[in-house]
Amino acid sequence: MSSLSTELTRRKAMYEQLHQINKWGDTFNGEDSPKTGSSTVLQVDVRLENKAEYISSEKTEPSRSDQGTNKPTDKIQRRLAQNREAARKSRLRKKAYVQQLESSRLKLAQLEQELERARQQGLYISSASTGYFGLSAAANAGITAFEMEYGNWVEEQNKKICELRSALQAHITDIELRILVENSLNHYCNLFHIKADAAKADVFYLISGIWRTTAERFFHWIGGFRPSELLNVVMSQIEPLTDQQQLEVYNLQQSSLQAEDALSQGIDRLQQNLAESVATDLSSGNYRAQLAAAIDKLQALEGFVKQADHLRQQTLQQMARILTTRQAARGLLALGEYFHRLRALSSLWSARPREPA
Repeated sequence: MSSLSTELTRRKAMYEQLHQINKWGDTFNGEDSPKTGSSTVLQVDVRLENKAEYISSEKTEPSRSDQGTNKPTDKIQRRLAQNREAARKSRLRKKAYVQQLESSRLKLAQLEQELERARQQGLYISSASTGYFGLSAAANAGITAFEMEYGNWVEEQNKKICELRSALQAHITDIELRILVENSLNHYCNLFHIKADAAKADVFYLISGIWRTTAERFFHWIGGFRPSELLNVVMSQIEPLTDQQQLEVYNLQQSSLQAEDALSQGIDRLQQNLAESVATDLSSGNYRAQLAAAIDKLQALEGFVKQADHLRQQTLQQMARILTTRQAARGLLALGEYFHRLRALSSLWSARPREPA
């Protein structure tokens, strides 16, 4: 009995499930409650159609908001175009600047080559001139050594000029600058030492100035430069001076001029005495005694060169003592630049175009 009741209950539940499924099928097929089902489907279809039309209209017609956003887009495009134009002009300016630098570099390299040729001509022209004063400079070990040492001295002098220029531009301390000034003064002293050795080897070679460039030889005086003239060059680059400095510089110039005049007069007297010794009794065939006397007088020529270099050294040292450290540095820089330009002038003069004969 209980089993029959259970089976009846199970079948009843299955019947209700089948009935519910059939009811759902009728609803979707439009057989049961056609008004409600169809309205639902129609509403869904209408919404879908309206959505499609809305999307289509968005694609075909720009909205007001899109039309408003075109204005900032145009500004951005114009700004980008301006930036591109500015970048193009900047590249052109950079290219022109690089070309200018390259041109300047080539001109500088050419000038350096000309200076090197001029230095070589000034240093070694004597080696190619055999028979100069009866002596070949190439055969004279003392002169050959001097030429090499002087070439090294010039190269080192160029380095010291660069060091002074960089130090003055960098505004280093006076203590550091004083070291550079002392080194430059000592460098000139080294030149005077090697010239003294050259004077012992051949004093005529040293006084002639053929170891210097052509423009430098134009200002040559007893184996070097006139201290009074270089004081004028230096002082014009370091003004203003204090009243005390002006007085001391004036006194230094006057004493240098007096010493230069005394040495020049001594050289003149030596030339006169030498000429008289050689010209004595020209009709006589025995001239050995006259030449021996002339050689004795020529030995004094080496002393004149040493005195002239001593005057140059003393003038430089007194100048550095009168001036401040920075003034002395500027003065030595001006002095180095002066000689550098004379060598450059010699190079340009040698390379000048010449008219055909």
